[in-house]
Amino acid sequence: MHEVPVKSRIIQNVYFSQEDGRLRICFRNGQERLFEGVPVDDVSTMVTAPSPGQYYIDRIRTRYRRIAA
Repeated sequence: MHEVPVKSRIIQNVYFSQEDGRLRICFRNGQERLFEGVPVDDVSTMVTAPSPGQYYIDRIRTRYRRIAA
């Protein structure tokens, strides 16, 4: 997994693996979420969105399978 830079009020770090589409999101409150099958385009759009946290809530959390954390 590689770290993807993000500027967000609620997301601290984002890590993504293109090989298996795993996305790890580390929140500023200490929680983490790990998803699988996430396309690179959705990750790119999330980290460059005006509100990455809102994009996560609207488009990542509800679409992809959470596998850990």
